[in-house]
Amino acid sequence: MHVTASAGTDVPAKADRRAWLGLAVLALATLLLSFDVTLLYLAAPQLSADLDPSSTQMLWIMDIYSFMLAGLMVTMGTLGDRIGRRKVLLAGAVAFGAASLLAAYAPSAESLIAARALLGVAGAAIMPSTLSLTAALFRDPRQRAFAMGIWAAAFSVGIALGPVIGGLMLEAFWWGSVFLLAVPIMGVLLVAGPLVLPDYRNPGAGRLDLVSVVLSMAAILPVVYGIKQMAKHGVDGVSVGALVLGAVMGVWFALRQRRLANPLLDLSLFSNRSFSAALGTSALVGAALGGTYLFITQYLQLVEELSPLESGLWLVPGSLALIGTSMLAPVLTRRVRPAYVLAVSMLVSAVGYALLTQVGDGGLAVMITGFILLYAGTGPEMALATDLVVGSAPPEKAGSASAMHSTGGELGIAFGVAVIGSIGTAVYRDELSGKIPESVPADAASAAEDSMAAAHAAAAELPDDVGQALMEPARDAFVSGLGAVSVVATALIVALVGLVLVALRHVPPSGTGASDPGDTVPDDSPTATDPANAGSESDTTRDETPVPTGG
Repeated sequence: MHVTASAGTDVPAKADRRAWLGLAVLALATLLLSFDVTLLYLAAPQLSADLDPSSTQMLWIMDIYSFMLAGLMVTMGTLGDRIGRRKVLLAGAVAFGAASLLAAYAPSAESLIAARALLGVAGAAIMPSTLSLTAALFRDPRQRAFAMGIWAAAFSVGIALGPVIGGLMLEAFWWGSVFLLAVPIMGVLLVAGPLVLPDYRNPGAGRLDLVSVVLSMAAILPVVYGIKQMAKHGVDGVSVGALVLGAVMGVWFALRQRRLANPLLDLSLFSNRSFSAALGTSALVGAALGGTYLFITQYLQLVEELSPLESGLWLVPGSLALIGTSMLAPVLTRRVRPAYVLAVSMLVSAVGYALLTQVGDGGLAVMITGFILLYAGTGPEMALATDLVVGSAPPEKAGSASAMHSTGGELGIAFGVAVIGSIGTAVYRDELSGKIPESVPADAASAAEDSMAAAHAAAAELPDDVGQALMEPARDAFVSGLGAVSVVATALIVALVGLVLVALRHVPPSGTGASDPGDTVPDDSPTATDPANAGSESDTTRDETPVPTGG
């Protein structure tokens, strides 16, 4: 694969051609997982007509994947550090392919929920493995940063092409066809993975603490559930209770990790300034994007009345901008400090979010221009923050760091949808109140005051003139809600500019060869270097061992 830096030298080895082929395989797996973000939402109408799920079952069909994904990524990432990241990746690929087949041909809502749960488990195994293996393949900081840009670009390509490919498939085939996309891609991963990916693991990791696994899920799942409940029903006893339960379990989990010699999650990673700042930045950028993206897609389909396929095509320019900037950013940081590149890119995003506040006057053109700018500014954050999180951790902890990055992003997006999205919904309802004409039936008016989607569905059942009378104030109210969401997102991104400049200004350009002053591990950490072993071949703090397993 590539030659590991020899003991006693700080010069990392350059990746060879096989490493780049390995990155291509990992990018393909990442692309598939990002496909799944949007495909099911497109298939929901056909799925509902075929399986006739109850409203509760439909919620579980949509949400169980993200629940399992968020709840298990920390466990799967740490498991990869212990038994081998390639093993976990390929096991996840087998499970993902099998679960996709089960989902495609699910005969009932219950069986589809079970298949989606298995997809979440498999996705939790794949996602952190792709990141940690990328870090293991590319030890040179410049190459690793560029590789992380490719990883981020692959994720973006999947999000961009998901609605387009999914829309085309749904026009030609049944709803289950969108799940079958995973089968050939997982087949390629299973064939090529053992040939181009080594099986990295930490030989001194110790046994997996099952109590910590249970506690981590008990902490994360109630938080994700509570946030999603807030997004759907507002703040109520159920959502608050779930959040409190998750917080209590989180404290218990943290206390246990501090007592263990081989913790599931090494909390000493958070003492690294680069790691903590980059992780927090990723989560908050995800929150801004999550709260806004839902309004953007609904605007295209419900206000501009575009089809899912047309909406997806309008979003492609923004995704192309994100791909370009995520590839450019690592090149810029060879000469410019990452903090400055991130700050400028976030200001570009802030301008894009600010433009979205003017959609009421500018319409679709302003919407797409703002989306292109905010996505262009998001690309460098995806590439550089990901690299800072994974690169700041010791090599033997890369799986755990990757899992925390992915989990933080998942929680950030969920938080954005729940909190920032709820602000937009509240503005929509306030703006619409009292503005629906009396010619609209009371039940349709009541439905419209709940959400824009409900207004659109109610208008479709009314005569054209009455439906138009309902939709006109609903569109205006929705645009006001979009404006409110965009104001909050703009303020959040501008605040993050200050955080990045303060917390990450110590990180040098990757081309200087200088080390990051923030990349220190406490002396009492299990990963701290023992001076007695400095320069020895067994120093796993310096060099992670690629374990030969026939690949």
